Amino acid sequence: MPLSMNREVFITCAVTGSGSTQDKSPHVPRSPQQIADSAIDAAKAGAAVVHCHVRDPETGVPSRDLGLYREVTDRVRDASVDVVLNLTAGMGGDMVFGPTDKPLPVSNGTDMAGAEERVEHVRRCLPEICTLDCGTMNFAEADYVMTNTPGMLRAMGGMMTEFGVKPEIEAFDTGHLWFAKELVKEGVLEDNALVQLCMGVPWGAPDDLNTFMAMVNNVPDNWTWSAFSLGRNQMPYVAAAVLAGGNVRVGLEDNLMLDKGVLATNAQLVERAVTIIENLGAKVIGPEAVRGKLGLEKRAPAGG
Repeated sequence: MPLSMNREVFITCAVTGSGSTQDKSPHVPRSPQQIADSAIDAAKAGAAVVHCHVRDPETGVPSRDLGLYREVTDRVRDASVDVVLNLTAGMGGDMVFGPTDKPLPVSNGTDMAGAEERVEHVRRCLPEICTLDCGTMNFAEADYVMTNTPGMLRAMGGMMTEFGVKPEIEAFDTGHLWFAKELVKEGVLEDNALVQLCMGVPWGAPDDLNTFMAMVNNVPDNWTWSAFSLGRNQMPYVAAAVLAGGNVRVGLEDNLMLDKGVLATNAQLVERAVTIIENLGAKVIGPEAVRGKLGLEKRAPAGG
């Protein structure tokens, strides 16, 4: 296919994630204030969108606590810098099986919730965007499965649409895109969909360029897409996504390092992405342009 570079690029910063990274870098934010502050710093550095999970403030363990989501949301909205808020809705589908000779009952770490519970923080906080992981997938851990059944995704996607919150389809493989297109066909999701291509996450789509372009070529022309990869490939994928016509995601959810042996902050990763994008001859666009592009409604701050 011919080169179709994106000339107006938005950056998403994935601020903290739900991985066990909290003890690997002091820059991984834990408390709602730390998460919000890191998101605000990323916005000041050039991120138009911040993608937020929450963690237990004491242990750093990923959480689904509604109060923590509310505090992060309020702090970001009350900030002096504008940014589009994207909350995860990926948690509550964790299945950890027992040993291979006795997989049931399920083991510690299993966290399976109903559709309404999985999106309750979205209903209460009403971010502009929330994620929808469009498939079930084996992760790197031996007996862990990220569980998202077709019925669960139809229910969650329908509620997101009803709330007026735009789902960001998280596609970890080509089949996830296939099902996302089915959700649009069924009217569960709106036609001008937003998708994040998640590359290099074991055991989803590998981040070689042939697989990446297969993913890109499966995104409908009227959809808006972004992409990322993990670790040392995070910045190469900034360039790859722009050159292939998309937008980019960076942040500590996906990569802890700025350079070899140098731990990054979210703002530093965004700054590095800005430099790459601008050196390619593209422009980094801000939150108002993103809202216009995606048809988003900016929510009022807590006191508004």
